Amino acid sequence: MATLVTFHAHPDDECILTGGVMRKAADEGHRVVLVVATRGELGEVPEGFLGEGEQLRERRVQETHAAAEALGVARVEFLGYRDSGMMGEPTNDEPGTFWTASVEEAAARLAEILREESAEVCTIYDDFGNYGHPDHIQVHRVGMRATELAGTPRVYQATTNRDQLRRGLEQAVETGLVSRENLPDPDAEQPMGKPEAELTAAVDVTSYLPAKRAAMRAHASQIAEESFFLAMPEEIFQQAFGTEWFIRPGHGPGITEKDLTAGL
Repeated sequence: MATLVTFHAHPDDECILTGGVMRKAADEGHRVVLVVATRGELGEVPEGFLGEGEQLRERRVQETHAAAEALGVARVEFLGYRDSGMMGEPTNDEPGTFWTASVEEAAARLAEILREESAEVCTIYDDFGNYGHPDHIQVHRVGMRATELAGTPRVYQATTNRDQLRRGLEQAVETGLVSRENLPDPDAEQPMGKPEAELTAAVDVTSYLPAKRAAMRAHASQIAEESFFLAMPEEIFQQAFGTEWFIRPGHGPGITEKDLTAGL
């Protein structure tokens, strides 16, 4: 059996982009390790949600461990950097943030875990961090360097299928779930994901959606029951999250893989 290390920027990122492949790998007998760069200190939380004196970072660590249990994770590690906030915010440049971290230093921390685990597979993000968040972009940079240092043989860049997203939004308009006036633009200045032609791996995780949704629900400080993720009907949730998409450098063009741990 193999070890899959999945590297993310903040608590809750893991369940959205890679929750299915994590649960799939665990159910198939592989070891799954979750590494998170920050504790998500700058996440937004409803007033009165936290207990008296409770810090958001404390709650988000607890939520991460609960989500990890739902996804079959054997080990959770935090690299210890601070949340940088959205791109352009003053918090980006504060000392201790992941965005300001030395790529070499952070990569050395991650590479140590990869070596300890003898990881055969590692997931990171695409070069735009899927949607341009500084910490997500840094996950790509640090992850690429760390896997190089550790000699990790399989590196997959988790992303979103932009063309599928566009089709899904159109369908949402046609079925009346959203008005065309409120339709987000997949080709905006900071588009989400990558064009379908650039993707090289598509993993069907339909069977693992209950675990994926349970992991989302575990992150209650960030993903409320009435949120976009949890409020959508099961059929729409399956269409939106039933496939997880990746880019593996050196593979393609087109989808050449449907299982990150095939043959291991």
